Amino acid sequence: MSLGITGIDHVQIAVPRALEAECLKFYRELFAFPELEKPPELKARGGAWFQVGALQMHVGVDPESSPKSKRHICFLTADLAGAKAAVEAAGVAIEEESVAEGLSRFFVRDPAGNRIEIGQR
Repeated sequence: MSLGITGIDHVQIAVPRALEAECLKFYRELFAFPELEKPPELKARGGAWFQVGALQMHVGVDPESSPKSKRHICFLTADLAGAKAAVEAAGVAIEEESVAEGLSRFFVRDPAGNRIEIGQR
């Protein structure tokens, strides 16, 4: 039986309370995603919501950090070389570079250790 799912509305990542300000600065300044106003009833929880193309990325706050893993978000860009140069200029380490299934890509981590893939088809 199908659930009838037709798409993804948003994804959420988690950052520890102790790194919330540093992580939000990372997404606000490096990625420069438009920030969305959180509903009043959710503002006290911290974090932020960002518009990324047709989807949203929510940054939630957990009391503690999570272990590093391979789970990730993949952001697409029309200019991978330019994105890589901007990441390097910001002093963010590139963890891995490769091509897979027609996607040229590299990986970085935010200050909380969340893995981020940036790719171009």
